[in-house]
Amino acid sequence: MKGVTKSPPRVSIAEILWSWIGAFLGISLVGIVHYRFFVPSDLVMLIGSFGASAVLVYGAIKSPLAQPRNVIGGHMISALIGVTTLKLIPDPMWLSSGISVATAIAVMHATKTLHPPGGATALIAVTGGEKIKALGFLYVFFPAGAGAMLLLAVALIINNISKSRKYPEFWI
Repeated sequence: MKGVTKSPPRVSIAEILWSWIGAFLGISLVGIVHYRFFVPSDLVMLIGSFGASAVLVYGAIKSPLAQPRNVIGGHMISALIGVTTLKLIPDPMWLSSGISVATAIAVMHATKTLHPPGGATALIAVTGGEKIKALGFLYVFFPAGAGAMLLLAVALIINNISKSRKYPEFWI
């Protein structure tokens, strides 16, 4: 039939299981680091954009958007843009939100680090709570950079245990 599209291919049970294990371990590790080391210092390690990164680095490992360069670069560049935007244009929030996400996308494109959760990382820098905003440029390193690196470390281990999975597709 003309105009009818196929649905995406079904994923194997093994692929689903490896994705679940990776996401559980990766997000749990970031959470453990958050609660063991950062809660007493008011640093925040768990940010919502890491959930979306987990989908990519454990569930869509062949995607160009899930490769190490994109994960680390996308989060850190976007965090830097978000914090800078907040410092330059704190109000109105709708304007700083739009500028931070749009600029993050443009810069990720230009630097070949496009990682969709990076848009959320930029937005969180602008719209996050007082603990996030109080971090200032530290936000680029903790949580954005360090959390992305923890997710990536787990991805490098979990995604290469099974002979049917290979990660990354490329580094640079």
